[in-house]
Amino acid sequence: MKLNILFEDEDILVVEKPAGIESQSGKTFEPDMVSEIKKHINIQSTKNGEPYVGVIHRLDKPVGGVMVYAKSQIAAEALSRQVSGHQMEKIYYAVVCGKPVENFCTYVDYLWKDGKNNCSKIVEKGIKSAKPAELDYWFVDSKVLDGKEVSLLKIKLKTGRHHQIRVQMAGHGTPLWGDRKYNPEFQNHFTKGNVALFASGLTFIHPKTKKKMAFSIKPKEGLFELFSWQDAF
Repeated sequence: MKLNILFEDEDILVVEKPAGIESQSGKTFEPDMVSEIKKHINIQSTKNGEPYVGVIHRLDKPVGGVMVYAKSQIAAEALSRQVSGHQMEKIYYAVVCGKPVENFCTYVDYLWKDGKNNCSKIVEKGIKSAKPAELDYWFVDSKVLDGKEVSLLKIKLKTGRHHQIRVQMAGHGTPLWGDRKYNPEFQNHFTKGNVALFASGLTFIHPKTKKKMAFSIKPKEGLFELFSWQDAF
């Protein structure tokens, strides 16, 4: 596996995670991002011992996109504070089934994580362990695929809940294409596939230099190729 590294210095590494790869060390023998980054650092570095790779945020296995990893404990703590303080800006693109009613909207819901079944649900505010989940979306374009309308949305994630975009989009009537967990159309598909969701943009403050860092990648594969991108980037 060849890493697509967007930026690297002694403190951080910004990389594109391919869809189908775990964000952190997995329980299987399949490749994962942390293991691959450690291999890369070992090749580049003359230091002995296992390199430090701090996981700051996560992407679901079937989702690709931009991620930042810390190469020191100090950098990890600084970046984690930005995540918890909602200072790290994350932009996604998603292909959903159907078309949302509004061209722009903010979704605010409460999500409850079912750890036993590895899924989340929209619930009432007062439910124990439910956490607020908020995102903005913009309608970009729509196409007809196999006789059904699909839409490209730009999404700004304001909170980072478990499966948040997938759950909220499904809960509001426009589930993601290819999502076998939350989209009934795909729940009986036995072939493995990726969800039409891509973490396209990431903005944060460098933990040492304090400079604003911004990275973006245009989704290039699968259903994303169907759409017009002139108004998206």
